[in-house]
Amino acid sequence: MTEEQADQLLFTYGTLRRPEVQLDTFGRLLDGHRDILEGHTIDYADLDDARETGTGEVSVHPILRATGNSADKVVGVVSAMTESELHAADDFECTLYRRVAVTLASGVGAWVYVR
Repeated sequence: MTEEQADQLLFTYGTLRRPEVQLDTFGRLLDGHRDILEGHTIDYADLDDARETGTGEVSVHPILRATGNSADKVVGVVSAMTESELHAADDFECTLYRRVAVTLASGVGAWVYVR
């Protein structure tokens, strides 16, 4: 049996950057580096998410929105993960988000969750 390679890159800018969320979702802290996503901005959405608040109360979460304007930039962290971890991130995110491929300012391609 071969060990799964951490060959997927995920750009995170909000909740998935929190250590307690990473430990709960991936079973480890992600090791990443700062990068920038151009042509996007951050909006905020109210979510009733028991995973986050533990109470079923509404909490506010950042969500990326594509603007197409190169002056709009979002600073975040890009981290390598396995395919299984990427699917765990998919399970963590609610239906308000969808995962898309983007090219970051550094020139690397990564996945990111957007509106």
